[in-house]
Amino acid sequence: MQLALTLGRRGQGRTWPNPAVGAVIVKDNVIVGRGWTQPGGRPHAEPEALRRAGEAAKGATLYVTLEPCSHFGKSPPCADAIIAAGVARVVSAIEDPNPEVGGQGHARLRAAGIEVSVGLCKDEAARDHAGHFLRVGARRPFVILKLAVSADDKIAAAGHRPVAITGEAAKARVHLLRAQSDAILVGIGTVLADDPLLTVRLPGLESQSPVRVVLDRALRLPGDSKLVHSARQTPLWVMTSDLSEAPAAMKLGAAGAQVIRVPVSNGSPPGLDLTSVLHTLAERGITRLVVEGGARVASSFLNAGFVDEVWLLRGPDAIGMDGIPALDTQPLSAITQSPRWRVHATETLEQDSLTIYERS
Repeated sequence: MQLALTLGRRGQGRTWPNPAVGAVIVKDNVIVGRGWTQPGGRPHAEPEALRRAGEAAKGATLYVTLEPCSHFGKSPPCADAIIAAGVARVVSAIEDPNPEVGGQGHARLRAAGIEVSVGLCKDEAARDHAGHFLRVGARRPFVILKLAVSADDKIAAAGHRPVAITGEAAKARVHLLRAQSDAILVGIGTVLADDPLLTVRLPGLESQSPVRVVLDRALRLPGDSKLVHSARQTPLWVMTSDLSEAPAAMKLGAAGAQVIRVPVSNGSPPGLDLTSVLHTLAERGITRLVVEGGARVASSFLNAGFVDEVWLLRGPDAIGMDGIPALDTQPLSAITQSPRWRVHATETLEQDSLTIYERS
């Protein structure tokens, strides 16, 4: 099952709207087939493993990280393929909460005489499939807030002037996170200050760049920005209000961007309604979302209770009192010293550090 979980993670960021599942087939203590959900969500992990196992699947045990599907979608039910292959036993990490499955896959296997065990490595599987579970149950993706802060908890110099905070190893780690995510989101303030590209720039993984999402209530995104210039190569979704001007939307659309209108919140200062933003992303298939900035966007997601995991990268140097705080008006201790968050993992990345926090 640990191998199946590892295989499933290969698909993260590339299988949406489907979950990234892993499967391993074992016969006489020998692995005879392995599979994981393929890019675009098809084929599923189980048919891939069965294809590789061939005749050896008969009488074998299948380990899979999520309940095999039992319904016809864009491909036939995995449960039927397992039955047809003559698998004798299925060990499933966790039941699929999708109403179209929801125990029916396991029930179909048992009805065919296959022994079914559920719950092995359940907690790890729940973590790996958290985006799928949230999309099905809460109509939103799993949200990872990424913060890169200086030694004195700042994210930029005075006037939002960009400054190098972390080194190359930390930057590579962030690009790997992007490659394993469905979408990356920033506010228009970050775009205007940094003119980012928001793609994956790791050798061999350039094609795995996520959808870029910009929150831009008044459609201020410049037509000569790197995001707009690359919109035909890497998807760019600009989320704006119902009241933004149509000519600006048409120009962005002509450049290859998708302009998506969502309601404005009633808060102060006014911004796009984050519940609607996340529901819209989920409806479009997004299961794993990385929020990269800026300070106001990060604080808004935290205050709304929409952050599921925090990646806190810390550099060794201070910026100074006039620097921009990481969380707008909130101290960083709202994460680092809050009982709402606990440390899940830590890494040392040359001179920098990474601490991953999860909800308590």
